[in-house]
Amino acid sequence: MEKKVKEVLDKVRPSLQADGGDVEYVGMDDGVVKVKLTGACAGCPMSQMTLKMGIEKLLKKEIPEVKEVVAV
Repeated sequence: MEKKVKEVLDKVRPSLQADGGDVEYVGMDDGVVKVKLTGACAGCPMSQMTLKMGIEKLLKKEIPEVKEVVAV
């Protein structure tokens, strides 16, 4: 499961890096994926939208076991 999550994050990563940010996989606990937004994403006011409408949406679509994505 962790490998699948990292593969999906790799699909999102180029978009984030284009804006000066990135995402790091921290871990997963009971269907909740924990990530850390870095670079420009860390302080961006739109980071919560990126997290929920971008990263979480794609992870849930590709991995049905994912219940939520949270920033840590």
